[in-house]
Amino acid sequence: MGDGLERLRQLSGVLVALHAALLARERLDYEAAHGPTDAAELLRQVLHHDQFVWLRSLSIVIARVDEAVDAKGVTAADVEVLFIEVDRLLRSGRDDAFATRYRAALQASPEVIMAHAEVVRVLRASRRVRPRDE
Repeated sequence: MGDGLERLRQLSGVLVALHAALLARERLDYEAAHGPTDAAELLRQVLHHDQFVWLRSLSIVIARVDEAVDAKGVTAADVEVLFIEVDRLLRSGRDDAFATRYRAALQASPEVIMAHAEVVRVLRASRRVRPRDE
């Protein structure tokens, strides 16, 4: 299962980088409307302000991946399920809040595009998940 855990670690790393890029972009939008925000206040807003709710879908997936990395008895099937879950979250044609805001972030931010490209690279390297071409 070492290979599966390494794949999950890679996935976690690129997802955390994507989350950071999305959060940085969202912070700029928040501060444009509400003024400068220090790190502690930003954390409070991320947890409670409606503007950041859409990011929770990605936060939850990252937590699930990290839990799997730390868990004993993770199977190859568990790993594949997580890769598929990430692929569906980031690349579906849904019209939920996450998908809508994510598409907008991809259009507006080169940093988000680069972070997304890294996630896609890791997904493509996965043996069973073959993401569609963008």
